[in-house]
Amino acid sequence: MIFIILLLLFLTPCVSGTFVVNVTQTSYQAEENQNITLEWTFSTRTDTSLRSISTYCFLYAEGRYSVLFELHEGVESPESQDPQFSGRVQWDKDVLTEGRLTLHVSRLRTNDSGFYGCAILVTPDGTNSRRCWLNVTAATHWNKPETPKTGRRGRIGLYSALALVSVLLALIGCVLLNFRRQAASE
Repeated sequence: MIFIILLLLFLTPCVSGTFVVNVTQTSYQAEENQNITLEWTFSTRTDTSLRSISTYCFLYAEGRYSVLFELHEGVESPESQDPQFSGRVQWDKDVLTEGRLTLHVSRLRTNDSGFYGCAILVTPDGTNSRRCWLNVTAATHWNKPETPKTGRRGRIGLYSALALVSVLLALIGCVLLNFRRQAASE
């Protein structure tokens, strides 16, 4: 199976002919915990069936190689998926025969950054592949969604601090007023 995939990836330029695969974007930018949709388009005929389509989608980053999605003659192979993407990658079955492969990656992590490639084989039309770049940055503190419990605690802490500062200012004012009275009476 690996041999077939390698042939599909590396011999694509030699045998692809007029079969064309494109990415809708060559580069994507996202923050961790966000969701993203990566999309490839490819040429099809009106009578293209799901059984005539095989795809192999992967991430290559920092010397590591991870399988995101594999479809062989219209049948998904979830056992080949890298565990780091388990439950985080979905695809749209409805648009595949129309020449669109859409992968939805959810709950992005910073180590999801890298090159995402998909090799697509449509029998008997041909095979081709394209890749795109995804850069996932760490979420900034102010963009992280607050849970109601955390937000409530934060407000209570703020109100408590304001109340404490008010009491301290009132005490300081009373002490200063008392010193003034004593100084005026002497």
